[in-house]
Amino acid sequence: MVRSFPNNIKQARLARGYTQGQVADAIGVSRPTYIGMEAGRTELTIRQAEALSSMLRIAVGDMLGAADEASVFSDVLASTEKYKQIILNALKFGADEDGKVTKTKLAKLVYLADFIWYYQNSSPMSGMTYRKLPRGPVADVYFRALDEMEEDGAIIREAKGKATMFSLVEKEAPASRLSAGELDLIEKIGKAWSGKSTDDVVHFTHEQLPWQICREGEAIPYGLITQEEPERVYGAIQL
Repeated sequence: MVRSFPNNIKQARLARGYTQGQVADAIGVSRPTYIGMEAGRTELTIRQAEALSSMLRIAVGDMLGAADEASVFSDVLASTEKYKQIILNALKFGADEDGKVTKTKLAKLVYLADFIWYYQNSSPMSGMTYRKLPRGPVADVYFRALDEMEEDGAIIREAKGKATMFSLVEKEAPASRLSAGELDLIEKIGKAWSGKSTDDVVHFTHEQLPWQICREGEAIPYGLITQEEPERVYGAIQL
């Protein structure tokens, strides 16, 4: 086995927000077997390597090893940092007058940014994997990204009844990894939904085809959004 391979798949898994159990299930092995792969004790079959490549969105050649292991993940880590900037700017523009937004509503604003961008450009804004969850769709990495940004002092988390609220520590949100068009769309989405309830935005996203036809826990293909009529994609957003 290539010496850098165990570290490569571990770092790619963490960057994508997957647990060891989720990856093990996806490639058809037990969790202990997959743990052995990350530890360098267990060899992969070609089919398992291809399944890992697809799930972690990293080329097989890069996954198997490079002299500079950090370079293998430059694109993956950059995507994660961009995703965090999408969250921060969705929070900035989508918060209510008190500067706060619920965790569930924030997840929906980020989902809308990714999938509307795909609708317009045939490519997602972040490329993260979204799944149908009870209050979803939600990106696999969403909850870990929130934890990391809270630890880094970028956001504040607080409880309000049964809801979890988030607010920005600083008034402005970083946007160095976002294009002008991406930032403009995030702003328009946020302003369209600011002041509206979490249930309103949950209902809107649950009426869309990507939510309707996927099974619970299943990854949601971005391409499904292109089958919708514009009014079911944009809602009240003014383009």
